[in-house]
Amino acid sequence: MGWLEFAAAYAAFFITHSVPVRAPLRPLLQTALGRRGFTLGYSALSLVALAWLIIAAGRAPFVPLWDWAPWQVHVPLIAMLPVCLILALAIARPNPFSFGGARNDLFDPARPGIVRLHRHPLLLALVLWATAHAVPNGDLAHLILFGTFAVFATLGTRLVDRRRQREMGDTWQKLGREVASTPLWPTSLTGDDALRLVAGLVLYAALIWLHPAVIGVSPLP
Repeated sequence: MGWLEFAAAYAAFFITHSVPVRAPLRPLLQTALGRRGFTLGYSALSLVALAWLIIAAGRAPFVPLWDWAPWQVHVPLIAMLPVCLILALAIARPNPFSFGGARNDLFDPARPGIVRLHRHPLLLALVLWATAHAVPNGDLAHLILFGTFAVFATLGTRLVDRRRQREMGDTWQKLGREVASTPLWPTSLTGDDALRLVAGLVLYAALIWLHPAVIGVSPLP
């Protein structure tokens, strides 16, 4: 039953992530719920599906692939700090290159923020999260779980690039050149940047605190 639940959770996760965003369902849902309502509903549904998938992976039969070692605990503990900072700097910010950008018409290529480092910061955060968590979870179910996410996010950067290039035409390359010409690291931080960095640190601390209650395992050595 453990493998059946894991397979069902996987199917539910990909269905809930793919079906609602495709035509004709997405326009119908946006009309009924509004754009903000659709985004909130889709996000909540995605989190529920992800939570079930993670729980189902823990319930699946344990098939060891490599031995656990104490140093492995430090890998996700270290990697999650940049993950949280990336999320804080990327969420609800203009990003015409990727999915999930907010108010993309306000994007300023002279001040691209986190987009200067990566066109798809949310996918980058997903790759780091999945790869780091695969290290201390050396069993088959968790390798399938985290490995799929890492591969999906890596391939997703190319797929989103191709889609946005088709949609934006020459504007995609023009904006890309303008962003690439800016300094890799900003010489000064805005108030919004500082608040987001603090929010990222708070998120990191909150995840460490909640991890034992939610996941059942402490992330600390």
